Amino acid sequence: MTNAKRTLIVIAGPTAVGKTHTAVKLAGYLDTEIISCDSRQIYKELSIGTAVPDIRELDGIRCHFVRNKSIHQYYNASMFENEVLELLGDLFRIKDTVILAGGSGMYIDAVCKGIDDLPSVDTEIRQQLQDQYQKEGIESMRALLKRLDPEYYKTADLRNAKRILKAIEVTLMTGRAYSAFLTNPDKRRAFEILKIGLNIPREALYKRINERVDRMIREGLVNEAKRYFEFRHLNALNTLGYKEIFRYLEGTLTLEETIDLIKRNTRKYARRQLTWFRKYDDMKWFDPSELSVIKNHIEQYLNRRTASSQKNS
Repeated sequence: MTNAKRTLIVIAGPTAVGKTHTAVKLAGYLDTEIISCDSRQIYKELSIGTAVPDIRELDGIRCHFVRNKSIHQYYNASMFENEVLELLGDLFRIKDTVILAGGSGMYIDAVCKGIDDLPSVDTEIRQQLQDQYQKEGIESMRALLKRLDPEYYKTADLRNAKRILKAIEVTLMTGRAYSAFLTNPDKRRAFEILKIGLNIPREALYKRINERVDRMIREGLVNEAKRYFEFRHLNALNTLGYKEIFRYLEGTLTLEETIDLIKRNTRKYARRQLTWFRKYDDMKWFDPSELSVIKNHIEQYLNRRTASSQKNS
């Protein structure tokens, strides 16, 4: 049974739209803390390419799950779900509201409705598949997935090498098709959930993305990627910004081509994020500049929940 006095406020949207700024302002307004829901900002070795918020940006607000894992650690959405729920149990003892902010749709789903309990993957199997992927490319992985799990192959995003490899890993390790684990549990939560989506006109969003990439380059993204070049096979580094710069460091791209490719891939990523979040029927959308409107929306929701709880008590 949910507790009407406990509300998780989800702030989601595409990259560079202004989620952190909005979350910080709302956390200050509500006197609460933020849980970052970004599958890249969790890595403590990375900061420039993951746009980790600095102390000034956080303005004294406590933000959890930022730079708290190593790139050498295996981590997934199911583990994130368990750790966040444990933290929420502690936070809701002292706070009526908590903010979950980020752009990783699968991680948001894991917290809000649960994710299938997938087994941890054997590191040897993972390395073997990574080596095969590097040598033979994504087509080889697609063919292997089709043979091992034709049901999942029908619905899988066949452009997403990370998802394909994950499905193959689980299948090889357990002897069960990956699709057999995907039961959509939709677990009940002991708190209410209010979803807020942030978006701006596409041209403005693309301008922000391009400016952010240029800023990352100026701040030293190339040198940051260079420090971890030897670990480029790790799943944590198979991510926007770093994987393009690894190609530059390998000599297959010029720096100008690399920067253009990062911008282009980031714009594509933003479109995929919006496609994911638009599936949420319970999400209300705002321009991040409408902070007062967002605050009013939250207050009205909380007041309705309180009134409904009092009526039913």
